[in-house]
Amino acid sequence: MYAERCIRCPGKQLVTLPDGPDPESEDCLTINVFRPKAHTDGDEKLPVAILVPGGAFNRGAARMHNTASMLAWSAEPFVGVSFNYRIGAPGFLNAPLTDKEGLLNLGLRDQILAFEWVQENVARFGGNPDDITILGLSAAAHSIGHHIMNINQNKTLFHKAIMDSGAHTARAVHPPDASLHISHFEQFLSLTGCDKQTEDGILPCLRKQPSSTIVEASQKVFWDTDPSVRWAWQPVIDGDIISRRPIDAWKSGRWHKVPILAGFTHNEGAYFVSPSMTTSEEFTQFFATLLPQLSPDDLRTLDQLYPDPLLVADSPYLETRNMSVGYQFKRAEAAYGQYAYICPVRQTAHLGSSMTNPPIFLYHWGVNMTMLRGANHGDQMRYQTYNPEVRSISPAQDAIAGTLHAYVTSFIVSGDPNRVPGRYPDRPQWHAFVTPDEGTSGQTMVLGMGNDERAGGSHAGVVAQSVRDRFAQAECRFWWKQTENPEE
Repeated sequence: MYAERCIRCPGKQLVTLPDGPDPESEDCLTINVFRPKAHTDGDEKLPVAILVPGGAFNRGAARMHNTASMLAWSAEPFVGVSFNYRIGAPGFLNAPLTDKEGLLNLGLRDQILAFEWVQENVARFGGNPDDITILGLSAAAHSIGHHIMNINQNKTLFHKAIMDSGAHTARAVHPPDASLHISHFEQFLSLTGCDKQTEDGILPCLRKQPSSTIVEASQKVFWDTDPSVRWAWQPVIDGDIISRRPIDAWKSGRWHKVPILAGFTHNEGAYFVSPSMTTSEEFTQFFATLLPQLSPDDLRTLDQLYPDPLLVADSPYLETRNMSVGYQFKRAEAAYGQYAYICPVRQTAHLGSSMTNPPIFLYHWGVNMTMLRGANHGDQMRYQTYNPEVRSISPAQDAIAGTLHAYVTSFIVSGDPNRVPGRYPDRPQWHAFVTPDEGTSGQTMVLGMGNDERAGGSHAGVVAQSVRDRFAQAECRFWWKQTENPEE
């Protein structure tokens, strides 16, 4: 039974929550611990996996992830932990005033508090505090990246990391006085009725408001920013947890050197862009609004990398599916998905891998869930946990789910996705990624590519195949350049 989740922005969830009650409360900083039934306190201490919930820092909860299933089906035992943290405005009300008051990135601070609690208490549940993996999807992966880069954290709180569909170089991490954050903060104050207060009176005014007022205001600001994907309530550079821009942190070489397993889905952007996007002007305006720093030359390069199907007859983004969608949707979802998720994940593999660093294992998820959205953002979660609703679809789906689950749980218990044979001992060898700059080929594990059973097709696809990483290379070079060209 999960405790109440933190008050957040209602609306569509990244991953549909399980059936049953879904209460939310301010009293939500709770931790769930799962351990194998047969394990006793006198047994050897087990590896630990801590699940960080994702959801754009504005939605989601621990109960999205079937941690119990992931643990129960593992060939080797481990202890599972999940928790909630503050999201939306309660967790990320980042602005000059909250900077002055020492209140930046409260949601990330909640995460650290949970990690510290596990360090201090997990041995009582049979877990080994010296063998901890942190894992999460989307915003949780962004969070994990920030914790990996947090050189001001002197305690060793984790030893391995799994980052699904996200990385800390995604989007741009601004200081709290960025105009974007100030505009969100001012709108929030207006909605709560605290905008007429003096600076010293603003926080006392907010603290007097009922939680419903805070949630409604947080929700309104977030959803107003959703069409442009210039989301409110995001982490900022605080001089502490996030002490520098993520790209600068990577390049400095100063970060917590731990083994990482990271990956992306083929159609990361399909969830976030409008299926009705039709005109060339809409495409250009979407990216010009999302990234105001893009120059006219950058926008022309964008057109070259993602040829307009209305202008280029052989564009790979020509819509050939028998469905009613805008002419620009396929193009826009590819460009946005590579900007926001795919290229940041690949950047993690490139910048974090070398002959001297701990290994990084990269994957590419290809199972089509629907005809419209393909292999969508977040789809891999239910396969990773070996949930019954996916493994029962077909033998091919069961094999894909079981193989991913075997890789991930082997990584949790050993730091290597290959070491524990489990129920899929003949799965392909997953080679650690080494950036081509080091003189070898970067390898990616492609999972479920070509399977369209859930989308109404009959193709089983390929369960798993190790390939040289060539996906979206030119596109990622463009987006990596933009990582070093942040909006001021």
